[in-house]
Amino acid sequence: MHQNAAVMKSLLYIFIGGGTGSVLRYLLTIAIQRQTGTAFPWGTFAVNFLGCILIGVFYTLTSRIHITNELRLLLTIGLCGGFTTFSPFSNESLQLLKSGFYPTFFAYAIGSVVLGIIGVMLGVWMSE
Repeated sequence: MHQNAAVMKSLLYIFIGGGTGSVLRYLLTIAIQRQTGTAFPWGTFAVNFLGCILIGVFYTLTSRIHITNELRLLLTIGLCGGFTTFSPFSNESLQLLKSGFYPTFFAYAIGSVVLGIIGVMLGVWMSE
């Protein structure tokens, strides 16, 4: 029974972090997209890059300092997992293709992956 309680506690932390990250993603994506007003999905692009930096920071810092496993789960799997998103990225990519915005699609798809990796590296570097 003790192990079940620990799993439930971990799931609760992930749930709280994921919900928080999802709400933050929504608000920031809307704010950025309103400012840009272009076909390029800058909101999702920016949120995913920022989330990659954050996960690099969180993984680096949590491996150095003593924090609970639950807090690590809240920050990484929960918050960053809820904040960043692959399904809207994929849907927006498909919409760009369907609309015939081929250069925008390639810039978005390739830029998102490359910048995501650079973001994680930047987050790790900032935290070392």
